[in-house]
Amino acid sequence: MASKVSCLYILTVVCWASALWYLSITRPTSSYTGHRQVSSISIARKNVSFGNIRTRPINPHSFDFLINEPNKCEKNTPFLVILISTTHKEFDARQAIRETWGDENNFKGIKIATLFLLGKNADPVLNQMVEQESQIFHDIIVEDFIDSYHNLTLKTLMGMRWVATFCSKAKYVMKTDSDIFVNMDNLIYKLLKPNTKPRRRYFTGYVINGGPIRDVRSKWYMPRDLYPDSNYPPFCSGTGYIFSADVAELIYKTSLHTRLLHLEDVYVGLCLRKLGIHPFQNSGFNHWKMAYSLCRYRRVITVHQITPEEMHRIWNDMSSKKHLRC
Repeated sequence: MASKVSCLYILTVVCWASALWYLSITRPTSSYTGHRQVSSISIARKNVSFGNIRTRPINPHSFDFLINEPNKCEKNTPFLVILISTTHKEFDARQAIRETWGDENNFKGIKIATLFLLGKNADPVLNQMVEQESQIFHDIIVEDFIDSYHNLTLKTLMGMRWVATFCSKAKYVMKTDSDIFVNMDNLIYKLLKPNTKPRRRYFTGYVINGGPIRDVRSKWYMPRDLYPDSNYPPFCSGTGYIFSADVAELIYKTSLHTRLLHLEDVYVGLCLRKLGIHPFQNSGFNHWKMAYSLCRYRRVITVHQITPEEMHRIWNDMSSKKHLRC
């Protein structure tokens, strides 16, 4: 007889499929580029407090949690918190991650907390479906800004805020995306090493040294009036980076006094520069698509542009062939 969770999962999948079919034939796709200015919400929120700040914030993160998991770290402090940026329609990707590398029970004796980051969708049907998903899996957090590409920075700052408020004693945090495959063995045992003293003010990933793109046709277009400098500070690709948990609060506090940029990874780099934290280069973090090879994937930490089907196939192959040598 199927368990309660299994039945709910099957029901959720059916509901997702029906709703997405309905949405695809009846509703146009909308894009929201601006970030929501909330003037009616007090800066001093009920669910977060970082003490007195001497100067008035120029970028107050004035958003409330619509879905939260405030007790996720209460019983056991996680060694690693994984923050995964996702969108409402990516249920299959979230479920693939839950069943593969993001499974919180993969490593006995090492507590892992996996959370999916979302904003608010303009479609109430999608919001309701995510609420139902949250009630089943308890691994989703949502704030009331509009979920869009140009609000990815707000999504990451929400994750930083959540760690600093509800899970500040965690050792490390990973921020990544829902189309990333993570080699958890390499991440935990080769990079983070649970048996060693946790690092402080630590940040690593695929470090990029570049400058703003001024072509308005580019996805990464940066207006000169928003960022006049010709070079960005070193920053880690937003496809996947690791930092010590103390950095979450530092970045969040710094963001309150740092002009908001829509390029999330660049913005985090700006905050790191203000903090005097230099990101370390790690070649194991790949921000591109890489053809699957058992030996090749054993050498990396992240791989980009992986579909839910590929995620299952790669995970199953790597898990069943751990005894094979390369």
